[in-house]
Amino acid sequence: MAMAEGVARWANPSSPHAEGRAARAALEEARAAIASAYGWRGETLLTSGASESLAIGLGRAAADRRLASAVEHDAVFRAAYDIAIVPVGKDGLVDAEALGIALAGEGRAVVAIQWANSETGVRQSIAALAAQIHAAGHLLLVDAAQMPAGADRAVADHADMVALSAHKRGGPVGVGALLVRDLAMLDPTGGQERGYRPGTENLPGALGFAAALAQPEDVAAMQALRARLDAAIAAAGGEVVAGSPRHAAIGSYRMPGLAAATQLIRFDMAGIAVSAGSACSSGSMKPSHVLDAMGWSIEASREVVRVSFGRTTGEADIDRFIAEWRSIARSARAYAA
Repeated sequence: MAMAEGVARWANPSSPHAEGRAARAALEEARAAIASAYGWRGETLLTSGASESLAIGLGRAAADRRLASAVEHDAVFRAAYDIAIVPVGKDGLVDAEALGIALAGEGRAVVAIQWANSETGVRQSIAALAAQIHAAGHLLLVDAAQMPAGADRAVADHADMVALSAHKRGGPVGVGALLVRDLAMLDPTGGQERGYRPGTENLPGALGFAAALAQPEDVAAMQALRARLDAAIAAAGGEVVAGSPRHAAIGSYRMPGLAAATQLIRFDMAGIAVSAGSACSSGSMKPSHVLDAMGWSIEASREVVRVSFGRTTGEADIDRFIAEWRSIARSARAYAA
């Protein structure tokens, strides 16, 4: 409905005529609603999604160098070829000592840290990392594409920049945002979005993003469903890729002895959609750099699938997945025997 309204009201928001001014007013209302949903008090730049937001934050930050944890989304590494990698522990959490050493280098750095990993769901301690980064005089860019609105005040309170994506929250594809504490942190390029992102504004997308954020996500219910899934898979002989804390709606699971590619085919035949690694890179079937950074062997990581769910997922969906998991695992064991 919100996007249909945007299409019906369409006019270039940068045009000075009456229709353009009305479109601009609607765009600014959507911008304010997006910021408010995340408790953000700084600036909000609308983008095409989290990947572009990360590219802007990393590529145009008023900084001399770039750092990122070893488990960041591929979009981070594509955005900065010269980025320095900070290792994580077996739990997937950033190694604070290694981060301190990296921060001690010359020049101001912008540090990319995800709120929650898109493969394992492992959540970083944003408040603690921000304190360490800011104490050394650097900037923190948080990839919060996986974060439900209002889920973590630490992001709004401590991050310098935050990358968001609408479709991760049930909104439309092709729209996102970069929340910026102070625009002086970025080098402008001219054009729209206060001169920081050229291109005609996506009014229908912005309205759809705002509308999606207005619908609360039941994080507690998701947490209960994932705990149910964790327990059932462990009982069936699978291995939970664990870390603490974890995103309520993301889990990674190893089925020993059966390649993830084969699992995907079997689940797909049963009408269940899962992936190997993050959805953006699973098509390549290359070993997960996330699991590698956490110390997993290539052989073990090739047996891991990633599961996620959202507003419409219920107990019946989890039970059906568990039943299919058990069936596939039994077949794999019988074949191996």
